[in-house]
Order: sequence, then C-alpha cells, then structure tokens
Amino acid sequence: MKSAYELAMERLQKQSPVTKITAEQKAELARLDTLYKAKKAERELFLRGEIAKAQAQGDANSVDELQQQLSRDLRRIEGELEGKKEKVREGK
Repeated sequence: MKSAYELAMERLQKQSPVTKITAEQKAELARLDTLYKAKKAERELFLRGEIAKAQAQGDANSVDELQQQLSRDLRRIEGELEGKKEKVREGK
C-alpha cells in the first residue's frame, strides 16, 4: 500500500513531468548566470556611484530617484536572466 506522499508525488509527476537538463544546457545556464551577475554588478556599481554623488551634493530627490532606478534595473536584469534560462531549459 502506498503512502499519501507517494500518491501525491505520482499525481504531481503526471501533471508536470520532470525534464532532464543536458550538460550543454547546464553550461549555458552557468554562462548566463555569470554574464548577468556581471551586468547586475556593473549597473549597481555605476548607480551607487551616482547615488553617492547626489548624497554629497545634498540632493535628496535625486538620491530617491536613483535608488528607485537601481531597484528597477536590477529587477529588469533578473527578469531577463530568468526568461533566457527558461528558454534554455525548454531547449529553444
């Protein structure tokens, strides 16, 4: 007799089967991680420098705008990364 856990796992497997990732896909995912980590670091470094300049000038409005821009840019870059990773996982 199967446990409730085993039955649930069988149903889950039928609904969304697990796909195997090839070595090429793993390599491409690692390359994308590295590339986008660099993009995020570059953008963050630039905008943090701009934020520091605005703080030194005492421009609170610019500081807020730049912090919001940094947050948006990092979310956008993360979204791009996830989209590209999903394409690789799907084999496209």
